[in-house]
Amino acid sequence: MQESGQKPALRLTMVSPQFIVPDVVAAANYYRDVFGFRILSYFLDPPVFAIVARDAVEIHFGKADNGTPCPNVVRRRGLGLDAYIWVNDLDALHAELKGRDAKIIEAPVVRVYKCYEMVVEDNFGFRLCFSMDCPEAAV
Repeated sequence: MQESGQKPALRLTMVSPQFIVPDVVAAANYYRDVFGFRILSYFLDPPVFAIVARDAVEIHFGKADNGTPCPNVVRRRGLGLDAYIWVNDLDALHAELKGRDAKIIEAPVVRVYKCYEMVVEDNFGFRLCFSMDCPEAAV
């Protein structure tokens, strides 16, 4: 039990990656239609910023000044991930995203570091890795 007058320990509670894209509406619509996110809001008219969410995950989109997105895969060939998202059922998510015609770069696979991962790419080239601890059957 916490003593009277003591503040709870500091905790970080969430991170929200921000992707810079040429069209925030197209990005938000893609995340809604293909990845199953909800569009939370747009800012300004025409929109220059948008926020999407699914469960406890939020992703922010900012409008690129020069119209060119720059996902990490451009800067780090083959290894560029833009967000790493933990899930509780990767196989169910894989089936859902496959049914929505998501661009699946790598189907679920067990890594040497004991994570079960899937990599997808959005409409502007940003790569998301969905991961969970290895299920017993996959080890």
